[in-house]
Amino acid sequence: MLKQEFVEKVILTALRGGGDFAELFYENSRQGSVMAADGKIRGITSAVTAGVGIRIFKGNLCVYASTNDLSESALLQTAAAAASVSADGKLPGQLKFSRYIPELVCKNAGKAFVVGKEEKIAFLHEITRRTFAESVKIVKVDAHVSEKERQILVANSDGLWAEDKQLYNFFNLHAIAGDGGCRFEGISGRAAQRGAGFYLQQDFSAEIADLVRTSVEMLRAEDCPAGKMPVVIAPGNGAVLFHEAIGHSLEATQVAKNNSLFSGRQGQQIANEQITLVDDATLADAWGSFNMDDEGQSSRRNVLIENGVLKNYLVDRFNGRRMDAAANGCSRRENYTFAPTSRMSNTMVLPGGFSPEEIISSVKKGVYVVDFKGGSVYPSTSSFNFSAKRAYLIENGKISTPVKGVKLIGTSEEILQKAEMIGTDFKLSEKAGMCGSVSGRVPVLLGMPTVKVSEMTVGGQK
Repeated sequence: MLKQEFVEKVILTALRGGGDFAELFYENSRQGSVMAADGKIRGITSAVTAGVGIRIFKGNLCVYASTNDLSESALLQTAAAAASVSADGKLPGQLKFSRYIPELVCKNAGKAFVVGKEEKIAFLHEITRRTFAESVKIVKVDAHVSEKERQILVANSDGLWAEDKQLYNFFNLHAIAGDGGCRFEGISGRAAQRGAGFYLQQDFSAEIADLVRTSVEMLRAEDCPAGKMPVVIAPGNGAVLFHEAIGHSLEATQVAKNNSLFSGRQGQQIANEQITLVDDATLADAWGSFNMDDEGQSSRRNVLIENGVLKNYLVDRFNGRRMDAAANGCSRRENYTFAPTSRMSNTMVLPGGFSPEEIISSVKKGVYVVDFKGGSVYPSTSSFNFSAKRAYLIENGKISTPVKGVKLIGTSEEILQKAEMIGTDFKLSEKAGMCGSVSGRVPVLLGMPTVKVSEMTVGGQK
């Protein structure tokens, strides 16, 4: 870590241009990955990232500069360049830092980079062998393990000095089933903020069997009918629809600029009273959790929508100025080259009062969506278009034929108002989710129970 007297000098230099707040963010991280394709090692990579970002506020103006040169002269030069935003300020005499120690919600069991590449390679070979052995229709298997250790420091002109260490580990498995000209790629894996090789002690037998079974099953998928119909979204990773269509519209990045349909609607009923949406960065060792955010604030559980009422936005320090709102521990960035902003962490629809069997049996004709593969959202209008990766017809209250070409078209408000049945079967996804925005890509986790939307426009191929 950098020395306090040096950091003080950099921050005071950053304030010379007239800024009313300055912040230094230091990062030192290392990452390593091993990738296998069909049992053959296709890549072993490693990388080290180290640098400093300097941010200055003057009223509602923000300037950000970064460098990977950690010499004193380079950092002072970077601070001076950022300070050129104005020239009417006075240089403060000194800073007195107060060390902040965040509560450890990510205890980071184990250490990073203690499992050798030979052991990781053996693990990938065995996982690949077992996946191929499940079915002759599996034509390709890709497997990937990765770990990252990130040490950060946040210091600012308010006197904050906060340090943290983060450990990220994930395992991803892709199985492609093929039959004639048909192909389907299934994806599974595990991700957590835990020490290296946490996945080595886990049994993936049931997970591999389910991945192969569903991938082969989707080879017989029929074209999906189009029209307006009920849609039931599966628990767990199905929450990506709420993350994308609603969560991003509640980030101050959009709200502060009035680019969100939900701007200025705090305290209003915006959803069915069964809907409670939470963003919780305090889940122990979860992939999207953190002890402190990238502004040095402690992580917290933010209730965004409660019983249908909009309670809070996700607010970072800078956009909080524009909204006259306090930051609430959600400011994140991919690395030091990005200025931080409000971002989601572990985003969840909380459970309701209906069993999944009740929900499915209530649908005469509709679609059951298990997972999504992409789409687009427009926060200012809340309109979206999402493609389902894996989906099935619901006929006479039962899940039936797998279908392909499923697109869900609608608006965030339609989902919130028409989500009429919320299940009891809450599930957290175990996949390594990554969310991209103006501050780069950050780890996120999704969770929800089975949810029925009474009517949506379904784009199909027949």
